[in-house]
Amino acid sequence: MGVGGVVRAVGARGWVRVLGSGLALWVASVLVTALTDNSNLLPTIVLLGSFVVPAAFVVWAYAHGTSAEITVPRLFRAFVVGGVLGLLGASVLETYLLHPSPWMYVGVGLIEEAVKLAALIYVALGVRMRTTRDGLVLGATVGFGFAAFESAGYALNALFTVHGLSLWALVETEILRGVLTPVGHGLWTAILGGVLFSASRGRRRFRISWLVVLAWLGVSVLHALWDSMHGIAIAVTLRLTGDAWQYGLIDRGYLPEATSEQGHLIAVLDWGGLFAISLVGLGWLRALARRSPSDDDGESEATSVAPPPLPASVQPPLFGTGAPPRPSNP
Repeated sequence: MGVGGVVRAVGARGWVRVLGSGLALWVASVLVTALTDNSNLLPTIVLLGSFVVPAAFVVWAYAHGTSAEITVPRLFRAFVVGGVLGLLGASVLETYLLHPSPWMYVGVGLIEEAVKLAALIYVALGVRMRTTRDGLVLGATVGFGFAAFESAGYALNALFTVHGLSLWALVETEILRGVLTPVGHGLWTAILGGVLFSASRGRRRFRISWLVVLAWLGVSVLHALWDSMHGIAIAVTLRLTGDAWQYGLIDRGYLPEATSEQGHLIAVLDWGGLFAISLVGLGWLRALARRSPSDDDGESEATSVAPPPLPASVQPPLFGTGAPPRPSNP
């Protein structure tokens, strides 16, 4: 077994160790910071809390790859370079193209999934044997890199409040984003990667087929629904249980305070919607993963090099009997 095989075998069972040890270090960092008020430890909390869960799931994804071309250096490049390039591209495009509107989250979904797809293509240049499963792995890695760096930014923003530095706001933000990480950016970009690699199988360059475009639109819709689910929950709650005084405040440009019953309904609709979106994404990913073994076998057969034919002078007998043929005269 080569080095790659050993690493895959470790990854198949080692992602739990990565997750467990990382979480233990994060908890220890939080406790020590709370006891000592040592602000120098805050960057450690931000980095550990943002990167532990994405890194653990990248280790898990790597163990499920199929090609020797999906190496640890390529995965590291996909995680760091792909994640940062996607984040930078999304920041620039969203700043200049998006404005507050009811459809803003649709634009966010379209832009972020497009830049992650472009980052995936960039870090996958040089991958010659493109299988669906390896597209899932590389896509997930780019998405988890994007999620890790984005979470670090959210955590840093939560740290600074009007009352000064807030350790508990930082901790709450990282816990929430860590729990939701497996069904966010990594999932959506994994789907895009699987469809892209499947459409580009056997080609020298990546092919943006109609299936890739439809996949991009599909994951963008899931992304938009995810980001806007809290607003959707509020709108549905007001539609179902709103009072006249609440509608009057809305008409004057104010957001009315929800009653206790409405608050519970908003929470149920919000989390229920996120759960439903996650199920759709996971079902889509599972369908791609279950279809990939037959596709990848076909890829291996199509890309295998047939041995050159023997010269006519040394061809074996037709029926395998008789004296061996003599070589022809030069």
